[in-house]
Amino acid sequence: MSTTKVAIIGSGNIGTDLMIKVLRTSKRLEMGAMVGIDPDSDGLARARRLGVATTHEGVDGLLALPGFDEIEIVFDATSAKAHQANAARLQPFGKRLIDLTPAAIGPYVIPAVNIDQHLDAPNVNMVTCGGQATIPVVAAISRVVPVAYAEIVASIASKSAGPGTRANIDEFTETTSAAIVSVGGARRGKAIIILNPAEPPLIMRDTVFALIDAPDPAVHDQIRQSVEKMVADVAGYVRGYRLKQAVQITEIASDQPVETLLDTQTPRPTHQVSVFLEVEGAAHYLPAYAGNLDIMTSAALQMAERIAAAKETTR
Repeated sequence: MSTTKVAIIGSGNIGTDLMIKVLRTSKRLEMGAMVGIDPDSDGLARARRLGVATTHEGVDGLLALPGFDEIEIVFDATSAKAHQANAARLQPFGKRLIDLTPAAIGPYVIPAVNIDQHLDAPNVNMVTCGGQATIPVVAAISRVVPVAYAEIVASIASKSAGPGTRANIDEFTETTSAAIVSVGGARRGKAIIILNPAEPPLIMRDTVFALIDAPDPAVHDQIRQSVEKMVADVAGYVRGYRLKQAVQITEIASDQPVETLLDTQTPRPTHQVSVFLEVEGAAHYLPAYAGNLDIMTSAALQMAERIAAAKETTR
């Protein structure tokens, strides 16, 4: 089996974890370069020790590397603002970009939901860690019954939120909310992120609330089955992804003011679906509590693997 060469822009926690995943777990991908801007970063030092070509001169340094022409896929694990500049700089060279920032230049991809829809896109966006964890559940509900409103809450250890994550908090909520609608299928969506300062750090916890019009108990059973299947699908590439407890479906009280959450055209929902998840990291590079970063790198790796596999079938 031939391999596809990849480069990673961003030598921080996410980029370094992704590099380790490529080196240890991928049979289709081959590290071509690790790109950073800090010559003393741990990510670049590790890459050099592992025999990976490196540059601390950003995208310009990547373009100057001898093996640049052989690289087909470029992961961007920097920040939303930096990705806009990186994408513009790389655009003339025809590389496939997988964006791990909330920049959202390309279409949103949640592997368990829509990975095959965007295999030809030049730039795909992996939404956010909260989106990767919760949007599959929203999609699982919406494939059974229309979702009038979905709200997700992602709680991550403060220690796992580096400078890039903190700089992108506004983009996180905007991008995740948009993807809840466009990928998850909800009529309206809202995203909330919590940086939990608890010591010792807690693993990622995610909550999905969805409002539906489904008084039939048989539909409730279908929703539970759909969510459980989707959780198993995500766990196929994020091994620490799991339900924290059984899916809850409760009747909405007549005096509960849910109308403020809905479009004016949407009938009043009858039930609320509550799904509680946790994501434990694989600890390839990051601690196990950093499931928020692990789910991003795992999803991006899954996307690159599928692109590489599709390339093989067309040869």
